Amino acid sequence: MNTTTTLFYVFAAVLLGAAFGVITARSTVHAALYLVLAFFSAACVWMLLKAEFLAIALVLVYVGAVMVLFLFVVMMLDINTDSMRLNFWRHFPLAGLVGALIALEMTLVLRGGFDLSQAKPFSAAELQLGNTKQLGVEIYTNYLYPLQLAAVLLLVAIIAAIALTLRARKDSRYVDASQQVRAKKADRVRLVKMAAVADDRQEKS
Repeated sequence: MNTTTTLFYVFAAVLLGAAFGVITARSTVHAALYLVLAFFSAACVWMLLKAEFLAIALVLVYVGAVMVLFLFVVMMLDINTDSMRLNFWRHFPLAGLVGALIALEMTLVLRGGFDLSQAKPFSAAELQLGNTKQLGVEIYTNYLYPLQLAAVLLLVAIIAAIALTLRARKDSRYVDASQQVRAKKADRVRLVKMAAVADDRQEKS
């Protein structure tokens, strides 16, 4: 067993342990930190597989942006999850069965991609490009339509998230720009002519 294989098993074990810690941690902050550790371990595994671009993208996008934002939100909300975890172990067998079925389905679908006997070897010109440029060429040539489909799905998710947060509330205050533009001086200011009234204190003096 060489050094690369040893490191792979070490990072894979850390990844599995961190993933198990995400679903078993009592604190949401600890669960988020376990998820950060899982992302770092997955990035290390990708580095061992010579997929440097994916590893750096995982660290920068998920760990550096998404998980930091999620961690700040969790710490600010301070949600009490004790009441939601009362029946955790009672539903754990069913959840484990569903997870095993999902893992089996993914194995059946993805095992064809691990058959190296049918893999097309890279040419000398492709090897000189680097894996980042090869990934870009594959995405924007052979996988252009799935990429566009994923972009549309993300756009729909963004629009749905905005629509959910912009629901009308009774206590919300907003300004109608069209009414401000149509405002006139006569609608805002009214001059009233009043008769002069003498001050009683001046008369008494």
